[in-house]
Amino acid sequence: MEISEIKITLRDDNKLKGFASITLDNCFVVRGLKIIEGASGLFIAMPSRKRRDGTFQDIAHPINMSTREWLENSVIAAYKQELQRVESDEIPPPMTRDSTDEDPGSVMEESF
Repeated sequence: MEISEIKITLRDDNKLKGFASITLDNCFVVRGLKIIEGASGLFIAMPSRKRRDGTFQDIAHPINMSTREWLENSVIAAYKQELQRVESDEIPPPMTRDSTDEDPGSVMEESF
């Protein structure tokens, strides 16, 4: 399996640093990965949905640690490249999010 494309949407937020969409083998897309600044550095939160009891359940996720590390390292590397593009003025910096922005990584509000 190969990640054929990673798209990063930067955010100017305290902990939420951006969103990512990945394409696997040019044929399967996973959207809504969150790039988060945690206590020990950046990590990736997988797309999830809110359950009736208020907890969250991942919609898509790696099933072993080596795949999770590979995916996380790839997305974080793409995120850092996007930050470099901002620093070199290739692209504009992320705007501060307000309540009217659409959140591409929003949680699905379905009840199951």
